[in-house]
Parts: sequence; C-alpha cells; structure tokens
Amino acid sequence: MYIKQRQLENLRNSLKPGKVVVVYGARRTGKTTLIREFLKGETEPYLLVSGEDITIQGFLSSQSIEKLRAFVGHNRLLIVDEAQKIQNIGLNLKLIVDHIPNIRVIATGSSSFDLARSIGEPLTGRKSTLIQYPLAQLELTAFEQRHETEARLESRLVYGSYPEVVLLDDNREREQYLKEIVSSYLYKDILELEGIRQSGKIGRLLQLIAFQIGKEVSYTELGTSLGMSKNTVDHYLDLLEKAFVIQKLGGFSRNLRSEVTKNSRYYFVDNGVRNALINNFNQLELRNDVGELWENYLIVERLKRQEYLLETANNYFWRTYSKKEVDLVEERGGKLHGYEIKWGKAKPRPPKEWATAYPEASWELINRDNYLGFITTTA
Repeated sequence: MYIKQRQLENLRNSLKPGKVVVVYGARRTGKTTLIREFLKGETEPYLLVSGEDITIQGFLSSQSIEKLRAFVGHNRLLIVDEAQKIQNIGLNLKLIVDHIPNIRVIATGSSSFDLARSIGEPLTGRKSTLIQYPLAQLELTAFEQRHETEARLESRLVYGSYPEVVLLDDNREREQYLKEIVSSYLYKDILELEGIRQSGKIGRLLQLIAFQIGKEVSYTELGTSLGMSKNTVDHYLDLLEKAFVIQKLGGFSRNLRSEVTKNSRYYFVDNGVRNALINNFNQLELRNDVGELWENYLIVERLKRQEYLLETANNYFWRTYSKKEVDLVEERGGKLHGYEIKWGKAKPRPPKEWATAYPEASWELINRDNYLGFITTTA
C-alpha cells in the first residue's frame, strides 16, 4: 500500500532545468519510494544511479566535463541516490547543470551533514532542499476517518510513524523493526562519514536525551555522565540532528534578563525510535512519560507540517528563570505564536510574563480536542 507523500508535489514543483533538488531524510523514511512514485509520471529519459556503487563514484567524482557529459548521455533527468557517498559531488553536479542544457537533477542522502558540506557552496543558487520525514499525520489523514485517527493515536505515540511501522499490524513486529533501526541504521552515517568509533557512547547519549524530552539539556551534565567533554557532547548532538535522529529547539528571548536562553531542548524525529532506545513499548496506561511522548509527537508533527506545506517559521521554546514557560514559539510573518501542549484535561492560562513581555503575541492551548488542526490542514 502506498500512502501519498506530500513531498511528491513539492518535488514536482521544485524540479526545473538547470537545477538540483536535494532530498534529505533518515534511512527507511521513504526517499526511495518518493523517487519511484515521481518517476511513474516522468515522460523524458532518465538515469537513476546509487552513490554506493564504486563505478558510479568514479564517474561522478571525476570533475571532467567530457566524462560527465558522456555519463549522462541523452538523459534529461539524473537521480543520484545516497549522493553523500560521492567525493566532490556538489562540484560535479554544478558542472553537469552548467554544461548540459536543460538537465534536471535529484540527489538524495540519509544525512545532511556530509551532503550539505559537499553540495552547499558549489550549488549556491542552483539547488532547493526537501526533507523527507517519517509519515506525517498530514499524509495519513487522507486515508483515515477521524475515529480511526483517534484509535491509532496511542500506537503513534508508542511506535512512531516510520512507513513500515504504520503498515504493520502486529506490535511485536513493530518492536523488532524499530530495534533493527536503532541497532543497524540510526547513526550509521555518523560512524561511517565522521570516523567515530564510540557508538556505545552515542547510544548512551541518546538514551539520556530520551529521558529529558521537554527539558533543557546541559552539555556539562551529559559530559560528566558519559565521561566526555561538553564540546564533544555538543558535537555529537549536532551530528545526530544532521542525521535526522533528533531535532533541536533553542530558547526564545528578546534579551530580557528573566528569560532562559543558554540551553536547548531536544526532540526525537520519531517517537518509536525514542522508545526503542530506552526499550519501553508499554502502552500509555502503564507509562509515566505520556506527557513527554505527547509533546515530542506534536512538536515534530508540527515541523513536518511546516516542511510539507512550505510554511516558513523559526521555532523555539520560551521559559523564565521562575519556570514560566511556553512549549513551542513560532516566529513567522513577523509575529510570535505561542503554543502550550497538554495531554490531560487541564486548561492553563497564558503565563502573565509572556503576555507582558510580548503583548502582540498569540497563545493557544493544544490538547487532544484540537491537536489535529495543529498538525494537519483540517481540524
């Protein structure tokens, strides 16, 4: 069963002659499926290659216009999967789009840190970027009735939204699949591309982050727990974000002395991965972290919505030293929008300090009654 991906339309709209579309995303999130569905509507000749093929690496790292032209041949579309494996891929793609008239190029990668480093500067002004997340409720809503979505909410909080997880019916199979993701794929790119050998410490770091959802993270405290410097912790977290394992939120401030801005909060791009890391797939009634799962789920689903609907926003949290806080602050269109996320029935009021400091800002409570409108286009 294919669940239509919102990036399919964005890919079609972004791909133009003389341009490169870079599709980032974690392994197993559907990048290959996205390309396959896109190619079903392609009428011109195309060439689909993998950057893991050593022969392909030889051609696409050559920096020879003649070799590149001969490689592309009469094709009008070039798709390079796992492009981060190819040395100097950005420079070679620049040569291709500059010297082969009307060529269109798609490059995919399961990590942004190496691919961006290789592609960024050479392709300035010649590329656009898309991120492929695990399935979004925005996409699933087209295939579900409201009562089905509500019935499946607990599963999404516990097992997440990787495409195969969503399509599986058996929870044990879901657990096995997620454990495989964690053990085999989760930080494979970091270990390969950065030459890091301390995979055990990366796993332990992620476990510590998993227990701090919705809380500010201290690099010094994490470093003490792991026996590494705070700079190494910062570096590893940065790599994990660029490998689409976690998502960072910084603190928002207009330089008021009462506001906390030094530390950051981290969320997992998929709830199922978070739960696999701590080996806890218990149902909600047996858990003491439902609020954290709910906050993680809604914030990441909101980021998916922003990406897929092309909504430009800067995202933060807000907190004062007196512990007044707003879970998510979006800065868009020159205005501030605050959101408080609650799983239970409590209906708090906006913090007085928030309203005083930012009287023009909005504030909204997001709970189980109205969350679908927050993460999809329809309530």
